[in-house]
Amino acid sequence: MKPIILRSGSPRRKELLEREHYSFEIIVSDIDETMDADKTPYENVKALGLKKATFEQEKYYGSILIGCDTIVVLDGVIYGKPKDEVDAFQMLRNLSNRTHQVLSGVGIIYKEKVYNFVCVSYVTFKNLSTEDILNYIKTKECFGKAGSYAIQGIGRNLIQKYEGSLDNIIGLPIDEIKKVLDEIYAMED
Repeated sequence: MKPIILRSGSPRRKELLEREHYSFEIIVSDIDETMDADKTPYENVKALGLKKATFEQEKYYGSILIGCDTIVVLDGVIYGKPKDEVDAFQMLRNLSNRTHQVLSGVGIIYKEKVYNFVCVSYVTFKNLSTEDILNYIKTKECFGKAGSYAIQGIGRNLIQKYEGSLDNIIGLPIDEIKKVLDEIYAMED
């Protein structure tokens, strides 16, 4: 079996790969994640996913390198991880009663083969009261999450509906990644 290296320290990404019974190692990419103001959110997240996979790739030649970055986008604005409670409150207030996109940019490298794609899902929030938002922030679940929420946790109570891949919203579009891994495993070396 070709070894897999996940270039992310995200516990959610680790759980999603483990759920599919892949054996892998975690070696986090130490890259600058600053977005390029001249690129669209789609272009930015696609580039970041690949940048994470290619970080020091020569060290791991012969392994399958998987990089991923997930962002929340509303009206063309990227919502990253909140800096503090005020930032989380503002994000959740803006997402309330609206539909936003969750984009995951994925880069997968195996030897000379490079795969780079973006998976898009849509999430519609309920109409949240100030009390709803403050109660959610009190759980602290919003921290470390793009858009200040976790659909797989208490945050699911904020959501009216979603369209597309739930795994993508959580942070790793596993079905799309499995297709690439199947193709790589089928290759002759």
